[in-house]
Amino acid sequence: MSVEMETCPASAPFFGFMGVTAALVFANIGAAYGTAKSGVGISSMGVMNPGLVMRNIIPVVMAGVLGIYGLIVAVIIQGSIVAPQNGLSQYSLYTGFAHLAAGLCCGLSGLAAGMAIGIVGDAGVRAVGQQEKLFVGMILILIFAEALGLYGLIVALILSQNTFVCEGDN
Repeated sequence: MSVEMETCPASAPFFGFMGVTAALVFANIGAAYGTAKSGVGISSMGVMNPGLVMRNIIPVVMAGVLGIYGLIVAVIIQGSIVAPQNGLSQYSLYTGFAHLAAGLCCGLSGLAAGMAIGIVGDAGVRAVGQQEKLFVGMILILIFAEALGLYGLIVALILSQNTFVCEGDN
């Protein structure tokens, strides 16, 4: 029994565009959550110790970087999506699935990292407001949380390079 599968259907770019969407949307949700949660902690800490507000803005910056990771992956994937020519798709299912995987990898890693940065940033800046010796420990924890998003970016960049070229009448 033989099952013939179309390798380059007209619907294949859908998966690539979903990868673009997943990278940007999920990474920005993580960045927004991290920024908001850390910002609440900074505001609360700033009431008691306003001199430390600028020093403790680091979690907000780190959360914002996660959105940039998503933007980078989204732009790279989008640049690889090829429009149909002469009614034939030039973009394969294999490439579409690879781009979807890349987008999900970066986006969901950014979402998880943003949640971690937000929680650590909120509690961390409040703690630093009461005891400044905790600053270095907070920064180390934030670095490890940011690394989760960076891992997703690296794997997404590798995945985004997987392609299959459609030739002839696939």
